[in-house]
Amino acid sequence: MFNYDWFHGPAFGEQIQEAKRRCVLAHFVDSDDSKQSQSDRQQFEAELDVRTLVYLRDGFSYEVKGIANVNSRSHFVFECEPVDDHYKVGAFVVTVPFEEIGRVEVYAVHPSEKPEDLPQITGFRNQGESETKQVESKPAKPSRSRNARSTNSRRPLPPELGR
Repeated sequence: MFNYDWFHGPAFGEQIQEAKRRCVLAHFVDSDDSKQSQSDRQQFEAELDVRTLVYLRDGFSYEVKGIANVNSRSHFVFECEPVDDHYKVGAFVVTVPFEEIGRVEVYAVHPSEKPEDLPQITGFRNQGESETKQVESKPAKPSRSRNARSTNSRRPLPPELGR
């Protein structure tokens, strides 16, 4: 389902724009179509934060910081947004076969409306590190030995996408 053209063509950009559009509509539900209102909407949209989350079929997830400009068309290559402080000092570039991507989520929110307890994509956990950094409302899962992958997804993949 996902391929090079989905991320580098119009589909990914359309998903980002749709998330932004819906965020603006949710915020300006009762506003009129005056010039002031239109100006407020445009400013609001320009200030939106957008997060892109990639969920793999094996249950791991990544937050995309930026798509890498590489020649490979058989893999999705991107810089990952690190959570662990040890990985925040450099750049962590991830390569994932397109067929392993189960779902892509785009989350748009205005900084003034961000929930304080925004779920964190818990990647980059060192082996043996405490599981207490996970979101309190979720049960702890055993840590895997891969440093750069998350053991915690916000929603499980549908059975037809899982392995």
